[in-house]
Amino acid sequence: MPDITVNTSPQLDLNVIRARIERRDDSLSPHAVRSAGSRGRAVYEPPSEVRSEFQRDRDRVIHTNSFRRLKHKSQVFVAPQGDHFTTRLTHVVEVAQVGRTIARALNLNEDLVEAAALAHDLGHTPFGHIGETVLNEMLPVGFHHSRHSVRIVETLEKEGRGLNLTGEVIEAIRHHSKPEGEFLSQSAVSHMTLEAQIVRISDALAYLAHDISDALRSGYFKLDDLPAEVVERLGSRHSQRVNTLVLDVVTASWDCTGEIDPADGKPWVRMSPELGALTTSLRVFMFERFYHPISGSREGRKAADIVRVLLEHFRASPDLLPRWLRDVSGSDDQAAADYVCGMTDNYALTVAERIRPGLGEGVFQGRI
Repeated sequence: MPDITVNTSPQLDLNVIRARIERRDDSLSPHAVRSAGSRGRAVYEPPSEVRSEFQRDRDRVIHTNSFRRLKHKSQVFVAPQGDHFTTRLTHVVEVAQVGRTIARALNLNEDLVEAAALAHDLGHTPFGHIGETVLNEMLPVGFHHSRHSVRIVETLEKEGRGLNLTGEVIEAIRHHSKPEGEFLSQSAVSHMTLEAQIVRISDALAYLAHDISDALRSGYFKLDDLPAEVVERLGSRHSQRVNTLVLDVVTASWDCTGEIDPADGKPWVRMSPELGALTTSLRVFMFERFYHPISGSREGRKAADIVRVLLEHFRASPDLLPRWLRDVSGSDDQAAADYVCGMTDNYALTVAERIRPGLGEGVFQGRI
């Protein structure tokens, strides 16, 4: 018979692992959020032996149905045919990558940034901001995807149990959105943790970079159509644009590391005045030349019609909705909105076709 080796080493004390994880926080910037000092969860849970609180939040997010569905939700183009166009899922992954780079460079809490970045768009409707606009117009209480992202992690996921995330992650999700036009000001982020500020700015940097690439790939506009200063300062390639923007944020926000005193009393995540103004003008250009025209296109109008028909249908027939959703939502109106918001582009199109055949005919290039 073969020899059997018996492990005689002392039993591993998992508390040692937990202590080592928490000691890593001690090396962070004095302005960073520390896992051990988190405001905690709505429902208390014993700490994990091998993960920080924000690592647990990240892991909970990526195992949700809402996160998986992002792979079939539009970023800008309506249900894009090409394999290489950005989807809502690849967008949040890119935001997490940009955010982690900035957080590590500034010695802030990378786990908190990653968790919030991956969760920040869970509340998007099918067809992106097109569907969001429709729900906002049709619901008495309005609709905003950042607010709904919070609703998903607090209430809707796990059939009404929610994810019980930490308060810091929830607040970073809640405050990630930005108005059109100027958005880079200290007053706009003064109430936010530095990690939440990173998620907010990384969202903009990521979507500007990849949306330019999508517009160029599709032929929607050419590189020469971009403002000349944008190409000159940010570069002609995707990697150049991302690198230039990230480096500027890190350099301008260096007081967040605690290694130098902040110039105006409190450190905040920002860009240099020059690159900040350029980024704002680029964002205005993208709204005028890309985002709004896509929403107003034939495909955009059809997508809006689909979301409108779906909401009207499930409002009128709430018995078609899952029982648990009706119980959690509190009203048939809200349950219909919650259900429609959770749909992917493809599923929304399929259900709409059953309700009103031909509604999406010719729009999605043979998808039906």
